[in-house]
Amino acid sequence: MSSPTRRRILDEIKDRPLTTGDLCARFPGLDRCTVMQHLRVLEAADLVIPRREGRERWNHLNALPIKHIHDRWIGPYAARATDMLDRLKADLEA
Repeated sequence: MSSPTRRRILDEIKDRPLTTGDLCARFPGLDRCTVMQHLRVLEAADLVIPRREGRERWNHLNALPIKHIHDRWIGPYAARATDMLDRLKADLEA
């Protein structure tokens, strides 16, 4: 999942789902097959949930795996950093 293109795709669908055609238009340097390959990798990683509506494929962000990573790894470090900043502020004000 370390591709900058895949990260950009996730950024594009962060606020709202987009069709595959919409995504292709946002990546003019890539052909449709390449965009689809990236979407398949993201789907296999459970980060994109595709929904078919007629002839269109809507790509929805599945933020739950990202939230789980945040809760397990980032959240505790951020809490410790906040505590350290609080202590530093208190020490500087004393």
